[in-house]
Amino acid sequence: MIRINLLPHRQIKRIERQRQFNLMIVAVIILAAGTVFTGQTFIDAEIDNQTSRNNRLDKAIAKLDKDINEIKDLKSKINDVLDRKQVVENLQTNRGQAVILLDEIARKLPEGMYLRSIKEQGNLITLEGVADTNARVATLVRNLSLSDWLESPGLVEIKAETVNGLKRNDFTLNALQKLQKTADDTSKSKKIKVQ
Repeated sequence: MIRINLLPHRQIKRIERQRQFNLMIVAVIILAAGTVFTGQTFIDAEIDNQTSRNNRLDKAIAKLDKDINEIKDLKSKINDVLDRKQVVENLQTNRGQAVILLDEIARKLPEGMYLRSIKEQGNLITLEGVADTNARVATLVRNLSLSDWLESPGLVEIKAETVNGLKRNDFTLNALQKLQKTADDTSKSKKIKVQ
């Protein structure tokens, strides 16, 4: 006997293909969602990792900035201490210089004149005094120019006056104090040259 298929076999095949197609779409959607989820998880993990690295770097930079500020403070304190040390050394070096300077001026002062005041401003020495002639003032200027402790003497002013019938010359004179080098200064300059 011959069998006749009365069922619509094409429609059954179409429904079967539609079902397979739907299953494939669901599988692709699940696969795509899994891929997106995995990618998103990986990217989030990398972002978190980079953020933690950035935070560590920020903390390290802040610590280094703090250390740099401390170093700057220490350098300024060291410079202050060195400046104070230099002042003390200069005072120690120049302690006897005033006595030597006064002795030098007394030795260079010719007869027939006397000083009324001696002023010191930095390394500028101002002498004010009285002489019986202009020649004695010129001799003082010449003597001071030959001094080991004074240099560049210059006459500021000289006035001729008569007091109690006696002629006198009031004068003002400036001179620069020479900087005397000590053994420490010589060794420091040698050290500076070596460095």
